[in-house]
Amino acid sequence: MTGKAGSGASSMKNLKVWLDGKMMGYADAKVPILTHSLQYGSGIFEGMRAYPAKKGTAVFRLDDHIKRFQRSTKIYSMSLNYSAKELGKAVLQVVRANKLSSCYIRPFVFYKTDSIGVGAWNAPTSTFIAALPFGAYYGEGKEKGIRCKISSWRRINSSILPVEAKASGNYINSIISNNEARASGFDETILLSVEGYVAEGAAENIFIVKYGHLITPGASADILMGVTRDSLIKIAESLGLIVEEREVHKEELYSADEVFFCGTAAEVTPVVNIDGISIGNGKPGPITKLLSQKYTEAVTGQNSEFGDWLTYV
Repeated sequence: MTGKAGSGASSMKNLKVWLDGKMMGYADAKVPILTHSLQYGSGIFEGMRAYPAKKGTAVFRLDDHIKRFQRSTKIYSMSLNYSAKELGKAVLQVVRANKLSSCYIRPFVFYKTDSIGVGAWNAPTSTFIAALPFGAYYGEGKEKGIRCKISSWRRINSSILPVEAKASGNYINSIISNNEARASGFDETILLSVEGYVAEGAAENIFIVKYGHLITPGASADILMGVTRDSLIKIAESLGLIVEEREVHKEELYSADEVFFCGTAAEVTPVVNIDGISIGNGKPGPITKLLSQKYTEAVTGQNSEFGDWLTYV
């Protein structure tokens, strides 16, 4: 399995980023090392992608990602000093400034106080937006499929932390679970809810295919309600596929005909083995392949039915 997509230090140095309304070089965007959000994980982030589409570079579901960004900051009572329109304009500006036809975009709001105290009520915030070149998150696994381990750690729930918010601190749960899977020789983790139902991957929603139907955990499993997940549900329904949102038992993963992850970074990634058990015939299945193809068509402007999901740079 190849390493996850990203951008090394050498390629980052020439990037332009947006920080509190100003464009600057990546190396010039500096914050104190005691920044509250670095110490305590009190940041809110978003992740979106731009693709080379039919009419030029386009950001996929920009408005929906910005709305979720706003909802997340509201849940945590963090001030966001920019409107949805201003943030959307800044995203396009960053992509344009870096001359990127295909990239991952990361908006982030954080407390800029460098107080040691854990409290951050009414503390000032800063917002940055970065865009960086980005390929397949799981490398060759996007085509061949990946191997997953069900984590011994459980997914956080809304009685512990607000799972609807895309908050930095929530992902400590994902990191420790992913580390466990990697240490055991797997590519990724699958987390169960506190009640023992299937929740999600480290940073991906999950679908299973049984008898030609798509099945995916719903909000009751304390998942992040992903934009890509929503996109795939709409694409599947447009193809006449039946989609069930319900509680999924752990053993249903093992007996599924197909399993796949989805997310902004992961796109559509087949899962071909879980806990050493082959899923289906151990290869990406036909429905996974079909949805991956249709998703690619949607993000690249090849399907007019979903043309309003694209915002051209």
